[in-house]
Amino acid sequence: MSARASSADRVASENAAQRIAMIDWRRVAADLDAEGNAVIGPVWDISIWDISNFEIGCNERRCKNAPHGLNKSGVSTAGQVRMTIDLFESSDDTMAPPEILAPGAMVLRGHATADAATLLAALDGVLAQAPFRHMVTPGGFRMSVAMTNCGAYGWITDKTGYRYGRVDPDSGRDWPPTPAPLLRLAARAAAQAGYSEFVPDACLINRYVPGTRLSLHQDKDEADFTAPVVSVSLGLPAIFLFGGMRRADTTQRVTLLHGDVVVWGGAARLRYHGVLPLKAGHHALLGEQRINLTFRKAA
Repeated sequence: MSARASSADRVASENAAQRIAMIDWRRVAADLDAEGNAVIGPVWDISIWDISNFEIGCNERRCKNAPHGLNKSGVSTAGQVRMTIDLFESSDDTMAPPEILAPGAMVLRGHATADAATLLAALDGVLAQAPFRHMVTPGGFRMSVAMTNCGAYGWITDKTGYRYGRVDPDSGRDWPPTPAPLLRLAARAAAQAGYSEFVPDACLINRYVPGTRLSLHQDKDEADFTAPVVSVSLGLPAIFLFGGMRRADTTQRVTLLHGDVVVWGGAARLRYHGVLPLKAGHHALLGEQRINLTFRKAA
């Protein structure tokens, strides 16, 4: 199965390129309508540009002077700063400053957007060798998120436990190698976040469709906790939960859009994290789905 949408969807997306670009800069915590348009909400006061009367979504609540913190629903709003940067700067090199989630953890807004088509093309080759599948937890539960892997090691869960392995249990062959564009992106994002010389040996590829979620968990099956985790979002928006060192700790709700990259390591390496149920929508490149790439150093 291809990670990309159908040819008809891609043709339609080319005719709506300007509309999609506008959706990208409206970094909102609101829903998308059936056409993929951002739902317009209350007025914000974006003081860094002395601009008033911009209308952007905020879960239908008025969140005055909130672009640098959390809105009233607990959703991160720092991405609204990127809205103004993208609106007034046309250079491809323009990049919003990192959004700090905790010491050692940050969101790189739009870091993968320019590479999305290349990444998806590379993923097609991976999926031809190791298709998505729904793994089973040690407790016997079928995971709602479809998964596969590439790299020297693949993350596996079954009734015997969680682990990394070199061989795809479905095919009996080694996992496909991680394509060079994915490795370059992971290294670049890690370096921007302060983790130089990151060379992942495992890439978990998750496919979300509306209604699927990922419960709070720690990434602790790796042998090397000194390396960071690099997580790339492509396709539909998602609400990423970023918590503390205990499952019961308060979580931040961070809206992630197409092209956003989250990096965490150091003191934040073992923080709990997850994804709320994906809401329905349509993305020009990926249709009704979200693809997440998670790079780690497993061995």
